[in-house]
Amino acid sequence: MLIENITPVIIAKDAQNTIKQTLDSLVDFKEVVLYLNNTTDNTKQIASHFKNVKIIDGEFLGFGPTKNKASEYSSNDWILSLDSDEEIPKDLLSELSNLNLDDIYSVYEIKRDNYFFDKEVKYSGWGKDFLVRLYNKTTHSFNQNMVHEFIFLNTKSNKIRLNNSFKHNAVENINQFLQKVMKYSDLASKDKKTCSFVVVVLKSFFAFFKTYLLQLGFLDGWRGFVISISNFNGKFFRYTKRYINCSRGINKNE
Repeated sequence: MLIENITPVIIAKDAQNTIKQTLDSLVDFKEVVLYLNNTTDNTKQIASHFKNVKIIDGEFLGFGPTKNKASEYSSNDWILSLDSDEEIPKDLLSELSNLNLDDIYSVYEIKRDNYFFDKEVKYSGWGKDFLVRLYNKTTHSFNQNMVHEFIFLNTKSNKIRLNNSFKHNAVENINQFLQKVMKYSDLASKDKKTCSFVVVVLKSFFAFFKTYLLQLGFLDGWRGFVISISNFNGKFFRYTKRYINCSRGINKNE
């Protein structure tokens, strides 16, 4: 089974711990685009052993713009957008190979199963995680968001949900949470300001409350608590950085 009409496109940086599993799951695709941005570990060397992988070195422009840039290197119009810690199981692979892709305005929504230390997280906002990941680049693209990017849909978009899901090895090391808090809070704070520290506090505590109670994170045990704390930290540092941006702006104007 060789899939010739869909190209998986991955953007990555320092993904040596997960990239092999990801690319192993994609060997049935004729072409895979791996867009590396400032990688300093062995990701490139690992990927170079896969004959179907086209490796591109480029700059990171923010998640939305970078994913759009990476898709330009695909020889196919149909793009399967993946992260470097995600895998396509055989049942989804079979479903993808049998799709009728004549309608270029169709986009395909796929469930993502999120794993935390080899156990699937069912709640905590990670459970019913459906994402548009397969699209035609002539009619659709990611928005320009620096973080929390998504495929922008238009009035002609025809969203179809697939039956099978893909696997996301979301957390294999607690340090991943800390790294994401630093990176995402930096990106999300750019060009935006929060001029009240009360907003910082309220946003942070609500993030924990929403994840742990409203999204039933407590049912995921200690994993749910860690995810809730991480969401608290993410909001706290994101809005604190925006508050600092605002304070500096006020001081400059005085």
